Formats: sequence, C-alpha cells, structure tokens
Amino acid sequence: MSATQVLKEHQRYKLDNNDDALFYSEPRFVYHLDAGFRSRLTTLYRQRIPSCAVVLDLMSSWVSHLPKDVIYDKVIGHGLNTDELLANQRLDSYWIQNLNRDQRLPLNDTSVDATLIVAGWQYLQQPEYIASELLRISRPMGQIIVAFSNRMFFTKAPQVWTDGDDNDHLNYVASVLIAQGWLTPEIIVENKCSDNWMRLFGKRCDPFFAVIATKPKP
Repeated sequence: MSATQVLKEHQRYKLDNNDDALFYSEPRFVYHLDAGFRSRLTTLYRQRIPSCAVVLDLMSSWVSHLPKDVIYDKVIGHGLNTDELLANQRLDSYWIQNLNRDQRLPLNDTSVDATLIVAGWQYLQQPEYIASELLRISRPMGQIIVAFSNRMFFTKAPQVWTDGDDNDHLNYVASVLIAQGWLTPEIIVENKCSDNWMRLFGKRCDPFFAVIATKPKP
C-alpha cells in the first residue's frame, strides 16, 4: 500500500495519543452536530447518491444521515464502537477498525460507489493512506463526500487540524485527495443559520462544510 505524503510528521501529532479504541469504548448515542447541519447533509446525500449505489459510511456511528425513504443497494458501515454500529438501522453490514493504526480497508477493488465521512476526517493521522485506499475500492466516477463543521474532540485531532481554521481544513482535505489521484474536489461552504429561533436566542449554528471528490475514469 502506497500513498503520496502531504503532511509532515509533526502535523500528525495529537495531545491524546492513547489507543483510539479506548476513547470510543463507551457508546455515544447523541447528535454531535445540530439539526440544521444534519438536514443539509441528508439533502446533499439525496442529491448526490443514486439508490443503486453501494455506500460506505466510514467512521460511522449510530446514525448515517441518509434519506429515510431511499433504499440503497447496500450500506456498509465502519467505526470503533460495536454498540453504535449495531444501533444504526441503515447498515447492512459493518466492521470495527482503528484507521490510525491500520489503514488497509477490507473491501474489494472497485466495489463502492460512494464513501461518506462525517465529522471524522479531523481525527485521521494517516489521511493519505486512507484517501489512497478509498480510491482503490471506489468504482470509476465513484464519489467521496467528506462533511464536517467546526467542532472536534480537541485532544484527539492531529495538529494539522487543531492549528488550522475552516479554510485551512477545506484546503487540507482537498489537497490530500488530489495528491492520491482524486479529481479536483467540489467544495461547499454554508455558514448561515437557517433556524430563526436559534438566531433569536443568540445560539450558534453549526456551519456546513463539504469536500466532494470523484474518482476519474480509467
């Protein structure tokens, strides 16, 4: 397994370098992003992923944010907590793997149409190898959709993420994907609160960021 390196070694450092499996050993049956973000993400999935697709929900949890009325050919899940993945009713199958220790994905070449990563990329210490592996398993013209906001578990995010701002994060994700052979990504930035009640009471809304890349044809 090979990959074009983008990060310097110090950028992979994180404050909590204990095994990620320990951090995720207890299930978290909560929403890590607000309702507006989740609704926008579901709309994006509806627009971009056909029902005939084989979908990989990488770094998943107890919910996948896919449209409830759309039945896909197959939805495969990956994560670090068995209880969360068992509770995710959209998954047809799943596996457990710490991607910071082992980046080789147990999936066949050209077997996936769409890969989803929601609020997870910011915890990858070897993103180049993951992007390369996702290119391997994706079918030609298959997509990867990386979505995130400005939240994180600070001690579990590597320095490249904690040191950067929103634009840095978008450029960083795009640069890693391009370096591994993905086509130049589409970037979506939506930083407006659509919930009038939240604005009225001065509550912050989660900004919506997405990086969408396509695997080129042979």
